[in-house]
Amino acid sequence: MEFETQEEAPLIREPLRRVGITNLRSVAKINWKGKVYTFLPLFEVTIDLPAEKKGIHMSRLVESITGAISEAVEEEVMEAHTSLEELGRCIIKRLEEKHPHRRAEVRIKTHLIIPRKTPASGRTSYEPYDVEVAIIKNEDGSFEKLLRVKVTGNTVCPHAMANNNGKTHIQRAIGELEVRAPFEVEIPLEEMVDVVEGSFSSPTYTLLKTPDENAVVRRMFENPKFVEDVAREIFSKAKERFKGKIHVRVVSQESIHKHDVIAETWS
Repeated sequence: MEFETQEEAPLIREPLRRVGITNLRSVAKINWKGKVYTFLPLFEVTIDLPAEKKGIHMSRLVESITGAISEAVEEEVMEAHTSLEELGRCIIKRLEEKHPHRRAEVRIKTHLIIPRKTPASGRTSYEPYDVEVAIIKNEDGSFEKLLRVKVTGNTVCPHAMANNNGKTHIQRAIGELEVRAPFEVEIPLEEMVDVVEGSFSSPTYTLLKTPDENAVVRRMFENPKFVEDVAREIFSKAKERFKGKIHVRVVSQESIHKHDVIAETWS
């Protein structure tokens, strides 16, 4: 006889907001403007757990939470969806048939590869960007999405330049832009990347020939910025282009200090 202790009332009756699986690697096919792209993202899929339920049956883990999620992911990713957001919502809708819940989340982390032209030679350089898409089903049945991009650029310090006869220090900076909006609002990840990348002193590139390197350096020194300048510019551009709640975080990996510098704001 098996005692189903998971069905007993827990000692502490507190509901859990998110229970499920994380770091599930799978494949996703996205049909973007008539062309199919293949991603290998990490999935995190969770639902809420009521206060009166002690836990999940470990013996039924695969067939309940993990099983339903994995089945949903595997079935959905074999089809080409129009976006990662649509894939996330389809997975949640399949979960509705597999496991009761009031709230659910699907988070998809992957890399977005965008071809760029180098500034002088015009060569194509394929640039990687970290992106995350989260689809959230609220308790009232509405859907929201949270989109996040992380972009690497560089900055030139205007303070040192003004006080050192034009000589200054440069550093790599990491800019993150997050937008939370209703599911129906269209927000292309590529446009979010462009907003962040265009706010640095200069973009960075994977491939640079000598003329390109010189062009990047000239652009940096013609466009000196504090990390605060970068954060403000990202925030201002994002407010103009995207409908939703906006969060900006920029970290400057300082070249002449042993610490980094951060600037952050949100709406």
